[in-house]
Amino acid sequence: MRGWHAPGIALLLAAAAGSAQAAAAAGASPTPWWVWPLALFLACFVMGIVAVPAGIGGGTLFVPIVGSFFPFHLDFVRGAGLLVALASALSAGPVLLRGGLASLRLAVPLALLASASSIGGALLGLAMPAQQVQILLGVLVLGIVVLMVLSKKSEFPQVGRPDALAQALALQGVFHDRASGRSVQWQVHRTLPGLLLFLGIGVLAGMFGIGAGWANVPVLNLLMGAPLKIAAGTSGLVLSLVDSSAAWVYINQGAVLPMIAVPSVVGMMLGARIGARLLDVLAGAVIRRLVIAVLLFAGVRALLKGLGVWP
Repeated sequence: MRGWHAPGIALLLAAAAGSAQAAAAAGASPTPWWVWPLALFLACFVMGIVAVPAGIGGGTLFVPIVGSFFPFHLDFVRGAGLLVALASALSAGPVLLRGGLASLRLAVPLALLASASSIGGALLGLAMPAQQVQILLGVLVLGIVVLMVLSKKSEFPQVGRPDALAQALALQGVFHDRASGRSVQWQVHRTLPGLLLFLGIGVLAGMFGIGAGWANVPVLNLLMGAPLKIAAGTSGLVLSLVDSSAAWVYINQGAVLPMIAVPSVVGMMLGARIGARLLDVLAGAVIRRLVIAVLLFAGVRALLKGLGVWP
């Protein structure tokens, strides 16, 4: 202690006490910092396995779950959510394309419109207060649950004849369904309404950072008549283009933290590769009930957190 005198030690003790009080006031946790990145990695690994067969995109699960149960600001969670959804889609994309479970020709025109509108959605989301976004996110996630419960997904919709726009864009193909052991020819109709709906889907994807696989699949399957597995696989390709557009807005605004994004992206990519292989061998609706249960819980949690009922 040579060279130290009483006033100096008193100043150090006062500073330490002030830091401790500030940490306590901020609700600092004694949990080591490395626990959160590890927990993010494990959680995202499981989300990636579940999200791809369900066709909803990793961001749909990531934002409500991480935003509600991890101690991060919602803006950073939404920024990471877009990167997570992007990583999930890019990781699964090659597997889906090689297996014939995704159509690049079908994805490109839809993704072009949704990408443009997602930029406006991202700017709108960042301009809103976090608590308000949290409430809207909870309402949206609960709406997704209702949509998934009420929608009657068809494995192989019957399309009498494609419309003129679908014929001009050659939106058709053949894929081999390993679950049933047969080759399926497919084509789509109602192309123009589908394109218009994807404009709105892009706004929601950018605003909430959740991707939009939950909306992509019903539009492709129920409205346009694509087989369920083609709809789920093509949804991943659409997400890879839409989320990359909106993600740049969050990156430019400084709303992406490496400590949150990196373990989340790595875990999601590893899980998505397993999920893409499961899509090829599982029946289309096997994981649907699990996803509905998880989203219901996360949506209620997000809504109550935004209202201040469950902080």
